[in-house]
Amino acid sequence: MEQTIFWIIIAILLFDFLFEKVLDYLNYTRLTETVPEELAGIYEEDKYKKSQRYQKVNLRFSLITGTFSLIIMLAMLFSGGFGRLDEWVREITDNEYLRTLLFFGILGLAFDLISVPFQLYDTFVIEERFGFNKTTPRTFLTDKLKSWLLSLIIGGGLLLFVQWAWLSTGFWFWIIVMGGISLFMIFMAMFYTDLIVPLFNRQTPLDEGELKTAIYDFAAQTGFRLDNVFVIDGSKRSTKANAYFSGLGPKKRVVLYDTLISDLEKEEIVAVLAHEIGHYKKKHIVKGLIMSLAQSALMIWLLWLALDFPALSGALGAAEPGFYMGLLAFGMLFSPVSFFTGIISNFISRKFEFQADAFAGKHYSGKSLIAALVKLSVNNLSNLTPHPVYVFFHYAHPPLLQRKRALEA
Repeated sequence: MEQTIFWIIIAILLFDFLFEKVLDYLNYTRLTETVPEELAGIYEEDKYKKSQRYQKVNLRFSLITGTFSLIIMLAMLFSGGFGRLDEWVREITDNEYLRTLLFFGILGLAFDLISVPFQLYDTFVIEERFGFNKTTPRTFLTDKLKSWLLSLIIGGGLLLFVQWAWLSTGFWFWIIVMGGISLFMIFMAMFYTDLIVPLFNRQTPLDEGELKTAIYDFAAQTGFRLDNVFVIDGSKRSTKANAYFSGLGPKKRVVLYDTLISDLEKEEIVAVLAHEIGHYKKKHIVKGLIMSLAQSALMIWLLWLALDFPALSGALGAAEPGFYMGLLAFGMLFSPVSFFTGIISNFISRKFEFQADAFAGKHYSGKSLIAALVKLSVNNLSNLTPHPVYVFFHYAHPPLLQRKRALEA
């Protein structure tokens, strides 16, 4: 049984890698030097060619990093690396909870350190070459340290909670874990911008002026209660622009990147905000949270069933069955399930984006939103001609040309 599970894991890893590379290749074949007819006259040819070069560079880099990750994972599996790490943490302590923290802490830290050269190349070579990077070595280092600390506190806390439930609650395991995870997700949806974002970025209220007045006028017109609009210093790391809506109930917040404010005209910024308000009016935030909870419930229920099979730990080389080895094996085996739930989530997300666009077009200006989307795509060197198959599997937002056609219709 252990050997069967082992080879199933290998097959899943290989299939996932090959499938992703086929999708990347399909995307690569769609890259051309000619500006799409619909964007002729509003998308400079030189800028378009630059976006095509950017996409090609990233596709090649993805092939290298993906191959490297696959080799490392296969080496760990065939050499029994996970089993040896399990033996080592068992020698250090008899405490099951401490073993779990040590196992995943060492594993996570090792994999992240191995990937640091690729992260550095991506940030300080590729992004720098195409004019995006604003990250300094100091910011990169502090971001990394903060991420490790958050992983230890939040990730470690959730791991210990799940392990406690598995060891102590029996039949009620998946119900208790689902309840705890649900509360955590709702809490993070409400307070993420208050607790996590400030660790990495500075958020300040939007200054008084024409833009703020236009935003508040539109919010009042649509019956949207807006307590404040915040500006985030996205230019601290990149020239790429964005905006997002977060929070629930009285904790809802609209956040604009400072790069967005500098790149777009007033009417275009309000159109982007109208899109974000459209998400709220259409209850996309709540619906998205419900979908995430449903996916979590499925995963936790399957985990509850899987942890009772000692063969999961044995498939990774463990001499004795244990929580963390079973959890790791389950994570690899769960990949096909998350693949299909991801397809459904992306499909619904694309539908939500069209609805939010339509709201902005109806209640403000479709023309201004199109102009904003075009500028953002140009400045971010986005792929304007992704392969439809790639879009189906991976895009949470529709491609620019589809959004433009829908708004014009």
